[in-house]
Amino acid sequence: MECKIERNRKICTCSYEGCERNGICCDCIAYHRNRRELPACYFTPDVEATYDRSIERFIAMYQKKD
Repeated sequence: MECKIERNRKICTCSYEGCERNGICCDCIAYHRNRRELPACYFTPDVEATYDRSIERFIAMYQKKD
């Protein structure tokens, strides 16, 4: 399957400058999964900016949305 890196980079919400996985979603997901985290695209912009990509932070973020 062909990776759509340039298209992915245009919609990537990660604010970490210089990330080598930017636009390579499969690498990004694998990296964060190994760290028990989720990638930036799962978080709201204000939470993503904290770089806390933990599963616990994700759950807390969505519990507050009620």
